[in-house]
Amino acid sequence: MTSSKTPLSDTDGMEIDGLEAGLEGGRKRATINDIARLAGVSKKTVSRVINQSPFVRDETRERIEAVIAEWGYAPDPQARGLAFRRSFLIGMIYDNPNPQYVVNMQLGLLDGIRGSGFELVVHPCDRASPTFLQDIRTFVERQKLFGVVLPPSVSEDERVAKLLREIGCEYIRIASVELDKPEHMIVGHDRLGGEAMGAYLVELGHREIGFISGLPSFRSSHERRGGFEDALNKAGLELKPDYVVQGAYTFESGLACGEALLAKTPRPTAIFAGNDEMAAGVLQAARRAGLQVPADVTVVGFDDFQIAQAVWPPLTTIHIPTREVGRIAAEKLISAAVRDKRDPNSTIPYLVVRESSGPPPTV
Repeated sequence: MTSSKTPLSDTDGMEIDGLEAGLEGGRKRATINDIARLAGVSKKTVSRVINQSPFVRDETRERIEAVIAEWGYAPDPQARGLAFRRSFLIGMIYDNPNPQYVVNMQLGLLDGIRGSGFELVVHPCDRASPTFLQDIRTFVERQKLFGVVLPPSVSEDERVAKLLREIGCEYIRIASVELDKPEHMIVGHDRLGGEAMGAYLVELGHREIGFISGLPSFRSSHERRGGFEDALNKAGLELKPDYVVQGAYTFESGLACGEALLAKTPRPTAIFAGNDEMAAGVLQAARRAGLQVPADVTVVGFDDFQIAQAVWPPLTTIHIPTREVGRIAAEKLISAAVRDKRDPNSTIPYLVVRESSGPPPTV
């Protein structure tokens, strides 16, 4: 038969023709063994080229790369892991009630591993489960992970970091404060964001301010509130206990907390929700109460996720570059050069002003 692919003179012609017929007929996907036969070299030589080994002659490398390109061959990450006694998989282990955070973090991790040969696998978990730690161990060992990225609140659990060290799995923790050695950390400095929002609301003239905290199991909840209170204290004000309610970082909890705060007398002139999902719930509560935002009450959030610009009025919020943090985490995990830096990577939150905020209503 005649093939459109270039036959190789140092390999049996009938064997190549038969292989090509099978591949072109859609009966199989090219394997590393197929590439080796088509290029007239050993499987080991093909593996060296795939993994960019310098111990291959230029002429041989070019021939193998041409065959790989011709047949669209892509190495299997698990097979590569077996060859190197490690996996080309990184994991994301999370327990977070905010779906947009999870999506943004995954997109960032994918940005960070693009072109590296690594792939991403995700593992949702429940920190309250009695099998929480065993489930993580099983996930890491079954997948033979190269390493894992731990977003909040899993990142804040010292038991998880200890487990990963015990089983020899690389990890990066993302948290609002530094919790580990610099090579294992990306710090978000949520407290600075809380302080920036507090200073902004004080500058607008607000004195009766409600606050909706996130889940107490999240360190970010305490840091955001702490920064907010720091700003009020600097202005000679305090966060009144009656104006503080606990949410759960969800829209539904923001709605319920917003209704509770708006029913108080006197009503707060501004409400700072610990994340955008809860702030969106407060907007709904204000509409139900017949209030205009921001004419009757200012509503602000934290995170600057997509929902912040999808609601009306668009939310004034604190921007946290979640996708960028994910990219940095992935690159830090797979790059020894980055991991060897002495200082942890950090991101600084900043204020984004939109239409949901304004001065307090005049009496």
